[in-house]
Amino acid sequence: MNSKWDRSTICVQGGYEPGNGEPRVLPIYQSTTYRYDSAEELAKLFDLESPGHMYTRISNPTVEMVEKKIADLEGGVGAMMTSSGQAASLISVFNIASSGDNFVMMGNLYGGTTNLFLVTMRRMGIEARVVTSGMSDEEIISCFDSRTRCFFGETIANPSLEVFDFDRFVPLAHRMGVPVIIDNTFATPILCSPFDYGVDIIVHSTTKYMDGHAMVVGGVIVDSGNFDWEKSGKYPELTKPDESYHGVVYTKQFGRSAYITKARTQLMRDLGSTPQPMSAFLLNLGLETLHLRIRRHSENALRVAEYLSSRRDIIESVSYPGLPGDKEHGRAVKYLRDGMASGVVSFVIRGGRERAMKFMDSLRLAEIVVHVADARTCVLNPASTTHRQLSDEMLRAAGIEPGFVRFSVGIEDAGDIIRDIEEALAKCL
Repeated sequence: MNSKWDRSTICVQGGYEPGNGEPRVLPIYQSTTYRYDSAEELAKLFDLESPGHMYTRISNPTVEMVEKKIADLEGGVGAMMTSSGQAASLISVFNIASSGDNFVMMGNLYGGTTNLFLVTMRRMGIEARVVTSGMSDEEIISCFDSRTRCFFGETIANPSLEVFDFDRFVPLAHRMGVPVIIDNTFATPILCSPFDYGVDIIVHSTTKYMDGHAMVVGGVIVDSGNFDWEKSGKYPELTKPDESYHGVVYTKQFGRSAYITKARTQLMRDLGSTPQPMSAFLLNLGLETLHLRIRRHSENALRVAEYLSSRRDIIESVSYPGLPGDKEHGRAVKYLRDGMASGVVSFVIRGGRERAMKFMDSLRLAEIVVHVADARTCVLNPASTTHRQLSDEMLRAAGIEPGFVRFSVGIEDAGDIIRDIEEALAKCL
């Protein structure tokens, strides 16, 4: 696809280019295996000397074409889809970290990611060190040492909605010789291009806005190709021979694509966090309308945030970066296109967890689901669900109070959504 096309055009036509007489719509290659005319051809695939597909656990034509679309949307040299957003986050770090290493993470990450990094990866011998935006640069720098491998954050934190300060944290991490990995799930490439701010790796839970219809779980890792792995001197995984793969040196053989190639040929091969062809096909359907939906989500969310801000009789606080006066609004205007901040509004109901639960039970249009960021309006109390595994101290660090409600505004009529909220609040008074 011509990289000069606008993102809206890439959403619709990127990744797959049909030839003469071929299907206009992305085909589903529902096959685990691929035939070759000779053993030599297949051997070249295993030696990474020729392009192609050897086994769907590693790559598949349908999946590859969706990966190309996402890489084009983010402006990267390559992308690798995974079976879930959690798998994408795990592999993005594990690809450049081993037992005994550590990495720095923002303390406001999605609860599932936080648990993955602080608990599960610790069992793998990899330590996550937590920092916050309230810390001084000196305090953050003190968390780095010779075994620090990366800095991980979210463009728009889930669910606190804090906007990542690219101009502060990216140069800081690079000064310490490590790449920056950003979860761009809530912003999507339509609202933010982290590579433009010096970020090195992007991950997404494609389950959210990219899919947009709550149909299929998935994730993706996108490589900018810009980090100099050899100059850093910290990444033997990429700059020294990989004995598990015929002694290949990824930086020598694949240049700017070294990181994403290693992720696929080594970790996807071994961990098997494989996206299915049908999943990629369904994701592509969502991507085709992403540029339309994310703007509608943002417009509706701003109207909902404005209404909630007018209800100080029962609403203690409202967080939405697109709302003028919000503490994150300045960064939203700076880093997010047109100051649009996607469709998630966070607010705190006076009266704590019980009143928050009553409010959710009283909604009719918005549904209580363990999900966020799709076409239908949905609601959740993170303290009792998605972030239940976090301690009270960790909840507060993530910006979550007992009466905290994460409201994912859909693409229905904004007036109907607000009316549903108004009627539910009336039952809580």
